Amino acid sequence: MKISRRQFTKAGLAAASLAALGSSNTLAGPAPGIRKAIPSSGETLPIIGLGTNRYGVGNSEKARAPLREALLRFHQLGGTVIDTAPMYRTSESVLGDLIADLGIRDDLFLATKTDRKDGSAGTVTQMDESFVKLKTDTIDLMQVHNLRGWKDALPVMRDWQQEGRIRYIGITTSRASQYAEFEKVMRQEDLDFIQVNYSLEQREAAERLLPLAADRGMGVIINRAFGGGRIFAEVDGRQLPDWAREFGCDSWAQFLLKYAIGHPAATLSIPGMTKLHHVDDNFGAAEGRLPNADERRRQETFFDKL
Repeated sequence: MKISRRQFTKAGLAAASLAALGSSNTLAGPAPGIRKAIPSSGETLPIIGLGTNRYGVGNSEKARAPLREALLRFHQLGGTVIDTAPMYRTSESVLGDLIADLGIRDDLFLATKTDRKDGSAGTVTQMDESFVKLKTDTIDLMQVHNLRGWKDALPVMRDWQQEGRIRYIGITTSRASQYAEFEKVMRQEDLDFIQVNYSLEQREAAERLLPLAADRGMGVIINRAFGGGRIFAEVDGRQLPDWAREFGCDSWAQFLLKYAIGHPAATLSIPGMTKLHHVDDNFGAAEGRLPNADERRRQETFFDKL
């Protein structure tokens, strides 16, 4: 049986959130703690972003209310990177409305995707729609979703990047079955970012993709840092190991996020956050420090014995 994230949230999270709110950040209010640089530009980003595949709730004000609260807290804690996609139902439109309502667009780094397989014209149409739905003149990162139509999409994305409508470009995947093709695209295309699944449960990306990203100067966005969801069930009833507190872990979510983002090639992770306690918990992973190589190996050994 899966265990609720809430059951692993520690009382110390509230104090951590208050500490974050008390600091300063020139980009978006309170500092989110640890930041990493985009290799292609040197621009730094908070290591905790926001995944929004559960934000496609339509026009229901009742359904949007908790998302607005989560988005506001994300911004208050210094979060900037928001990742969405046309495939996430109405997520782009919901985000566009909420961001405009909160008046926070200038503080954010908006990332979305294209996934059309009907040629460059289809890519243009879909990207135009994303600009309208997100209510923005600039999209910070445009990605080819799961490599769909990448041969047609990347040239269009580069043209828009040259025009200043898009700041960065990249490709995404969330499954190991695509890694071989993904690696080929990484080797032949100049990209600012890749997005890939990586976690204690799913480590395959560290074998070739993450080292290649480092060699090619590509930023790395980690998706599925909690794996397939089984991890929380595995740690049901277990206490965090004492040594995890040496690198600032107060919850299992932070343990998992710090592992994933602790890889030297990783730039940030984008856990899904629809509730305030998820935002507070996940942002705790940006406090303190990230585990070093020896500590990450210790995390792997610990998980493998569960």
